[in-house]
Amino acid sequence: MDYKITDPEFTERMEHFAYEEVVNEEGQTLDSNTRNLVILATLLGCQGIDEFRIALGRALDEGLTPVMAKEVIYQAVDYLGIGRVRPFLAAANEILMERNVHLPLEGQATTTMENRLEEGVKTQVTIFGDGMKEAWKNSHINRWLAANCFGDYYTRKGLTLAQREMITFCFLAAQGGCEPQLTSHARGNMNLGNDKEFLIKVVSQCLPYIGYPRSLNAISCINKAAEAGA
Repeated sequence: MDYKITDPEFTERMEHFAYEEVVNEEGQTLDSNTRNLVILATLLGCQGIDEFRIALGRALDEGLTPVMAKEVIYQAVDYLGIGRVRPFLAAANEILMERNVHLPLEGQATTTMENRLEEGVKTQVTIFGDGMKEAWKNSHINRWLAANCFGDYYTRKGLTLAQREMITFCFLAAQGGCEPQLTSHARGNMNLGNDKEFLIKVVSQCLPYIGYPRSLNAISCINKAAEAGA
């Protein structure tokens, strides 16, 4: 459906805001790959499957690699669950095959089933500090978190650790109701060099896709994390 025909006034204002005003706001711009990673992660978080299809095509046209796009989708499973992610994986596969991208892509795993827990714990410590060394022992959920979330996904190639922590921030901000985790991951981002000013740029680029309430909540979490780390 061509919304420029059915809803011309709305489309004019929406597209100007999302694709021009926000993207080019002075002091809030991001490089193309970073902005596209943010948008894809945000659309996964808010379950915007139709907009995701549009955004993925645009991201690939602007130079985001298929590997980077797929890594965003894979990592989303730990924060959204496979029940919410599978439609996005199917959509991405369809779009990539339409573009004659050979699937499966080259493997990006760096851990084995034997060392995933150990490597996951190391990754948690890198992001959140030495307090995470023994956290996996607190419960089976904490063990799963270390081995599965961090050992299976955060250790993969294709994205840097800072990029992975950034997209996690976007997953949490976009789905809402995760403010404690969002504040924690805002702090994790800062520990990896994604400072307060950068995270506000990230939220700014997310805003057209998740609206003002969740964006303002995310900024509050950023401010709280920055104050705690000051």
